[in-house]
Amino acid sequence: MDFSLNDVQSMLADSIEKFIANDYDFKARQKYSESKTGYSQDVWQTFSELGWTAVPFREEDGGFDGGPVEMTVVMERFGRGLIVEPYLANIVLAGGVLRRAANETQKSEWLSPIIAGELQATLAFVEPQARYDISNIATTAAQDGDRWSINGRKGYVLNGGNADLLIVPARTAGGQSDYEGITLFGIGSELAGVSFRDYQTIDGQRAAEIDFSDVTLSSDKVIGEVNKGYQSLQAAISDATLAVSAEAIGIMSVLTEKTIEYSKSRVQFGVPISSFQALQHRMVEMYTACEQSRSLMMWAAMAIADGNDESESALHALKYQIGTAGTRVGEEAVQIHGGMGVTWELDVAHYFKRLTAINLMFGNADWHLDRLAATTAS
Repeated sequence: MDFSLNDVQSMLADSIEKFIANDYDFKARQKYSESKTGYSQDVWQTFSELGWTAVPFREEDGGFDGGPVEMTVVMERFGRGLIVEPYLANIVLAGGVLRRAANETQKSEWLSPIIAGELQATLAFVEPQARYDISNIATTAAQDGDRWSINGRKGYVLNGGNADLLIVPARTAGGQSDYEGITLFGIGSELAGVSFRDYQTIDGQRAAEIDFSDVTLSSDKVIGEVNKGYQSLQAAISDATLAVSAEAIGIMSVLTEKTIEYSKSRVQFGVPISSFQALQHRMVEMYTACEQSRSLMMWAAMAIADGNDESESALHALKYQIGTAGTRVGEEAVQIHGGMGVTWELDVAHYFKRLTAINLMFGNADWHLDRLAATTAS
C-alpha cells in the first residue's frame, strides 16, 4: 500500500510548512498567544485566503472535499508550528457539526462565513459533571411553541470568548446520559442570558466557561433534528480526536529533532552529550515513539476515510498512544535539555505544555484504553 501523499496533499503540506518557516516563528507565536484574543486575526485571514479553512468541507459548501487524511496533513504541520489560531474550534468542531447537520440556510448563514474567516465559532460540549462522556448533558432546552429556552453551563469552551456562534448540545428528552434526546442549537454569543468567563489555558490557547440563563431562541436555530443530535456531535468529536492526535505527532517530531540537535551542541566532560550511549538510547526511543504514533495515525485516518469497521478501535488506539508515548517524548525532551527545558523563553517548554493539554482533550490515555478494550471485546 502506498502511504505517500498525493500531489494535492503535498502542495497543502508545502504551503503550511513554508508559511510557518517564513511568517510564524516562536516569537510571533508568543506575541499572538499573549494578545487579548489569543491569536492573530491577520493570520487567521491568511489561513482562509490560502484555502486551509476550506479543506474538510464539501465543494458544494465552499470547501475542497478534503477528508481525514487531509486533516492530518494540516494538523501535523500546525503542531510543528505550535499554531494558536482557533482552527480546531472553528473548522473541526463547529464546522464538523454544521457540515453534517445544518440545513442550507444555516450553512449560508454560519458555515460560509466560518470558511471565509469572517465568523468565529465553537462547539460548547464540555460539562462539569460529564468528564469525557459527551452524552452526559445537564444543559436543558425547553420548547414553547416555536421558541426554545436554554439553561445550563458549559466548561472549557475552546475559543469561547471570541466566538460569535456557539453550537450547544442540550438535553431535550430522556435521561441525562442517554444518546437519544440531545438537540443541537446555534446560539449567538450576544444574546441575553449568555455570560462568559474567558481565560488563557496552560498551553497558550484561550477557552471560556459559559452560562446560559433562560436564553430564548427561535426554532430555526435548531441544527438537525430535534432529539437526534448525538450522532453529529460524536462524529465531530471523533474528527477532533484525530486532529489533535496529528497535532501531537507534529509536536513530538519537533521535540525529538530539537533534543537531538541540542545534544550535539551541549558539552559535558569535554564532549557533546550526544556521545553518551544512555542518552542515545533515550533519543532513539523518542524517535521510535514518533514513528509508531504516525503509523497509528495513518491507520486511523484511512480507516475513518473508508468507513472501516476498525475506525473506532484505531482512533482509541491512536489517542492512547498519544497519551502515553507523547508524555514520554515530552518528558525526555525536557529532561535532556535540563533546567532550561521548563523555562518560558525556550520553545521546548511550550511544546510540552501543548502536548500535555492534548493528552487530556477528548479522553485521556486511560479512558481510551478502556474504550479500546470494550470495542475489541465486542
